[in-house]
Amino acid sequence: MKTNQPLLESFDLGAITLKNRVVMAPMTRSRADNPEAAPTDLHVKYYTQRAGAGLIITEGSQVSKRAVGYIHTAGIHSKAQTEGWKKVVDAVHEKDGKIFIQLWHVGRMSHPDFHNGDKPLAPSAVNPNAKSYTPEGFKDTVEPKAMSLEEIEETQQEFVNAAKNAKEAGFDGIEIHSSNGYLFHQFFNKKANLRDDQYGGNMENRVRFFFETLDKVKEVWSENRIGVRLNPSLNGTFGIEATADTIPTFDHIIERLNNYDLAYLHLSEPFTDVSDIEFLETEIAKRYRPRYKGNLMINAGFTQETGNAVIEEGNADLVAFGKLFISNPDLPQRFALNAPMAEWDQDTFYTQGPKGYTDYPAYASEKQEA
Repeated sequence: MKTNQPLLESFDLGAITLKNRVVMAPMTRSRADNPEAAPTDLHVKYYTQRAGAGLIITEGSQVSKRAVGYIHTAGIHSKAQTEGWKKVVDAVHEKDGKIFIQLWHVGRMSHPDFHNGDKPLAPSAVNPNAKSYTPEGFKDTVEPKAMSLEEIEETQQEFVNAAKNAKEAGFDGIEIHSSNGYLFHQFFNKKANLRDDQYGGNMENRVRFFFETLDKVKEVWSENRIGVRLNPSLNGTFGIEATADTIPTFDHIIERLNNYDLAYLHLSEPFTDVSDIEFLETEIAKRYRPRYKGNLMINAGFTQETGNAVIEEGNADLVAFGKLFISNPDLPQRFALNAPMAEWDQDTFYTQGPKGYTDYPAYASEKQEA
């Protein structure tokens, strides 16, 4: 294994400097099991254990009650939630860590059980035919409510308010979740967005909601403290069905993002099978590195070896790790030591309590116990 690793180099990211290029990816963990849907002391411990990351991106945090679609997810729209996140941020900063919060609205990937019986909001009344993780277990999604122009404007204001709360909590920046079949992604997609007004139809209209929201949020945060997450190759997951227009739409979005001085663009390599869909890309970093002029973050299935390689090849600046960070809270240190990786327990990804959350030991502790 190489001793000089690109992953372990420092990096200037917008307004902040990262101590390495190892990013903790945003991951839903369903531990906010309290009436306020607020982060707890368990969240403080979980994120602080992983403060060795160059950057932590929190789990998706809903911007309003209407934005939720999974049980026990910590929001960022109330005072209690903001105060809970502030404890997390302060603890991470005490460990010399940097942390962004991911702002999230699931759109139609929800269920009336979360909304007092009301239908979830979406660009159009198209059922994603997926599953929503409700307090009573997984349930089939329903036909959502097509958003009115007033509801679109209200939702944009919810992102602004959440961004303000994130600043009050002391975060180093924010990431707008525009990926994985959630609300913004639904607007991008021609099978999910059947609107015939200024937010539907042609490509320019389908991306309008996203760019209008971004422009409003940048009035709260400077552009170089805002990240954007996209998943250009998603198909057949989270209710999204790719079309021949999918990659051209993301080309358009990403080229327009060059007009902004973002902290980073966060892209996912395919985590669904796209081999039988000729118009989807199988190597996202290679496609968009020449197209995007800012800082590029890539994720989905990277290892120490492939993470170092994608940076060394010039196809990304930062690599986000998900499952490896769950079971290896000291992941950058393990990379530095070329230490073995601990295995994660998938059965505890979305359960409650410390098991499978804060009980994975650091490598130094493992050695002492051995």
